[in-house]
Amino acid sequence: MTTSPGRPRLPAQVAELIGSPAFGAALTTATIAAVLSPHLIRSLIGWPGYLAALGGLVVLAVGALIARHRVLDWTGILPVSILLFVGWCTISVFWSEYQWATVSGVAYQLTIGFLAVFVAISRDLIQVVRAFGDVLRVLLGVSLALEILSGLLLDLPIAFLGIQGNLAMGGPIQGIAGSRNQLGALALVAIITFTIEHATRSVPRGLAVASLTAAALTLLLTRSPVALGIAVVTALVALALLGIRRAPAEGRPAIQAVVLTSAAIAIVVSYIFRARLIGLAGIGGEVDVRLALWRSVQSLTVIHPLEGFGWVGSWRPELAPFFAIRTLNDRTPTSALNAFLDSWFQVGLIGLALFAVLLGLALVRAWLVASSRRSVTHIWPALVLVVLALLSTVESSVLTEYCWFLLVVCAVKAAQELSWRRGLR
Repeated sequence: MTTSPGRPRLPAQVAELIGSPAFGAALTTATIAAVLSPHLIRSLIGWPGYLAALGGLVVLAVGALIARHRVLDWTGILPVSILLFVGWCTISVFWSEYQWATVSGVAYQLTIGFLAVFVAISRDLIQVVRAFGDVLRVLLGVSLALEILSGLLLDLPIAFLGIQGNLAMGGPIQGIAGSRNQLGALALVAIITFTIEHATRSVPRGLAVASLTAAALTLLLTRSPVALGIAVVTALVALALLGIRRAPAEGRPAIQAVVLTSAAIAIVVSYIFRARLIGLAGIGGEVDVRLALWRSVQSLTVIHPLEGFGWVGSWRPELAPFFAIRTLNDRTPTSALNAFLDSWFQVGLIGLALFAVLLGLALVRAWLVASSRRSVTHIWPALVLVVLALLSTVESSVLTEYCWFLLVVCAVKAAQELSWRRGLR
């Protein structure tokens, strides 16, 4: 294989293998499967095995990028907003009160982020959607199978996976995700993915309908108020987006303004009548737990308001100040249950602003692309980012693992379509 001077070189046979489309497709699917099922893999082989698997994927991804560097479009691949947020998290090691944990947390964040960038730049959007669809079909199928085994056939919990065996009572189920909220979020992403597959006819109609049915059933069985509430809002957003796409091009700006105004009014009205809405939904207990936790975390942010305590990702309960924070049910939390508050707590107001810019800019770009481009595939990043934005208000998972992976994939894909750096060519 001939390369230009200064370029990384690979043996010809190795370059031919890892630069092939078949290898790229297989590596993409393996990467998505590994990142979307951390709880399952860690339950089976532990943290060392999981980190070794991610390390192996990184090595293969680097080799694939080197082998295909001539055919990939590198212009504007990585949004500056991602670089700024990750960079700020990285330099927080200098003032962190738990430096070794910050180093490991940043390394983990960078690993997941790099794998997301690899998936985003090495595959077309429809190929990315198809890869997610294949993986999510398996993960939801395994989750339902294990819940049936635990709740109906054995009537015993599967303790090492956290499966409680509640299927006979109609849920809640956790599957391989570790919690009902995380399984519900996976099911939501699956519904969006399977719908795009069905609309683009990239899978047989029977498979698409069966996949959508399984994903919807999983979402309902989680009995997660968080996931179900996000599902309702996302459905309304999807209807608005479809309406904008079908409108004449000259009328879209006006419709966009109406949709934005309606969303703002809905947020204000929901806030005013929040107590009544919480009562109708029957989630008062869960809201009380979250509010108490948020008050505890916010009381600590005043200690280091601008820079935070230092990045760590998922909380380490054995470290200060995390061990001092308890929930109303006397549990040790592993996050602030709010990505914005968690960002403020760990990397200060500066980190919070950078995270908000990253998420907001990615959402705006994806929305503009989805509302103006003809291909229905562009709807996938926009709706996934809507789910992640809503999830950020009640969970911190957007900062770590598979939700962070999804955020980076969607942000990179949106930037490839609307990057200011393309004008500098």
